[in-house]
Amino acid sequence: MIRTLKSAGSSIAEGEQTDVTAVVEALLAEVEKGGDRAVRELSNRFDKFDRENYRLTTAEIERCINSLSKREREDLDFAQDQIRKFAEAQRATLRDLEIETLPGVILGHKNVPIQNVGCYVPGGKYPLLASAHMTVLTARVAGCERVITCAPPFRGKIAEKIVAAQALAGADEIYCLGGVQAIAAMAYGTETIAPVDMLAGPGNAYVAEAKRLLFGKVGIDLFAGPTETLVIADESVDGEIVATDLLGQAEHGVNSPAVLITNSEKLAKDTLAEIERLLKVMPTAAIAAKAWEDCGEIILCDTVEEMVAEGDRVASEHVQVMTRDPDYFLDNMNNYGALFLGVRTNVSYGDKVIGTNHTLPTNKAARYTGGLWVGKFLKTCTYQRIETDEASARIGQYASRLCIMEGFAGHAEQANIRVRRYGRRNVPYAGAAEPF
Repeated sequence: MIRTLKSAGSSIAEGEQTDVTAVVEALLAEVEKGGDRAVRELSNRFDKFDRENYRLTTAEIERCINSLSKREREDLDFAQDQIRKFAEAQRATLRDLEIETLPGVILGHKNVPIQNVGCYVPGGKYPLLASAHMTVLTARVAGCERVITCAPPFRGKIAEKIVAAQALAGADEIYCLGGVQAIAAMAYGTETIAPVDMLAGPGNAYVAEAKRLLFGKVGIDLFAGPTETLVIADESVDGEIVATDLLGQAEHGVNSPAVLITNSEKLAKDTLAEIERLLKVMPTAAIAAKAWEDCGEIILCDTVEEMVAEGDRVASEHVQVMTRDPDYFLDNMNNYGALFLGVRTNVSYGDKVIGTNHTLPTNKAARYTGGLWVGKFLKTCTYQRIETDEASARIGQYASRLCIMEGFAGHAEQANIRVRRYGRRNVPYAGAAEPF
């Protein structure tokens, strides 16, 4: 039997989302119409940051890289090495294909990199330089020709560590520009910013809504909402580590869901006690406490099968499994952004350094998509070739009749003309439909 020990207290109201949409629509229209002038006005309005050209110069980028301490540079290089290695391994699994399906009929596909990619790196609340690795590096490994980045200023100044991470990851153009104005500038283009074909990277509710509204004009990686974490645990672990892992992600924002699914009532109660204790000492307790109060849940199950079913229902962005047999959940769960298997790993590793991508589906999107990976920056494009007259006539007979079944006479004649030209001369239409 499934029981809820603690329920989430609130959710985003429909009216709030409507307000966000209206604001973002107006801002997008401003940039589409006003170009660089509008971008500058909005950057002044929202970030109190003004310059004639928001693209950073080579000298500015070099200063940002040189501002890193020796240890900071080593740490950034280590993280980027791990992310690059995994992205390269993923890329190696994506192979071009060519097959002869019938004698003389060749079908294939090629994995073609998206040419122009715009990467957004959030940095208003926290300077999330890890997002530079996750987007820029992955696009680079995919083979994208042009990769540009936007990140807002941090506390009124260029976010040096973000810029360094963007540059070291291989960004071609780096802009100190945030919010909806950055997303709009990359999508629409301005007098000084050439437009992109795809947008990638996380952001706040306004950035996420801008990407949603622009989807279709440009591609996007995925729809992203507030960070979510789900811990699935049994009595093989203790309440302190479970509470730490829940609150460690709840500090992202006051609307970040943090959920525990367990088959141990003792662990559930111990976790509640540990959460109360940790919230008294956490530097980010004000955010984490509100997130836990409004969005935190504890769900009790009797069996591991129920735990799997609940995990699939929640369909969380991050799923941390700390049970005696974590691979059972790897084998049986379907709906998750990323799995973190066993007590030795955690979501923070994935967020920053271990190598898997931290841009992941939220709001139950894990039911139908995975997260950002090298394949998102590739288009799998098919092609066909027919090498013999006989093959063309053979396919044409079927194509002609199938077109007539659908009422497409013009389609049928495309097939017919090839049947007439390439088929056996003593069979005028070789079984195809009548010509015009």
